[in-house]
Amino acid sequence: MTGTLIGIARRSAKRAPMEEMTEARVSPDAGVEGDFRGKPGKRQVTVLAAEGFAAAVAEIVPAPARAPWTLRRANLLVEGVSLPRTPGARLSIGDLILEVTGETDPCSRMDEQVPGLTKALTPDWRGGVTCRVIAPGTIRLGDAVDA
Repeated sequence: MTGTLIGIARRSAKRAPMEEMTEARVSPDAGVEGDFRGKPGKRQVTVLAAEGFAAAVAEIVPAPARAPWTLRRANLLVEGVSLPRTPGARLSIGDLILEVTGETDPCSRMDEQVPGLTKALTPDWRGGVTCRVIAPGTIRLGDAVDA
């Protein structure tokens, strides 16, 4: 299944604001370049499916209000592709290859931003997936995402 990369973001420190980008270098040593969580490990890069985030927000935010995807504090936002729910599964974005290490569990920080967001992100892996970088690459908005 092929989707599209529609968002890239990083943050320089815990609780720092998310910085959206149009392209980023992603590596096994640094994750998303400039992101404080990028060190090697199981949670180097987080990926969020736009459809899951939209479903969560629709449960708690009255229309036509819109909550930006960066509230989730994920690194990558994809659409049109189902994120694998099996550790060891792989995602590719251009030359970048990510290995899914697990579900991104929503934390209380979500409710600090929008009350009810933690609970709304919990079902069906709506909070996204955590990944480790297997092969580096430079990614850009609009790149194809394969799962």
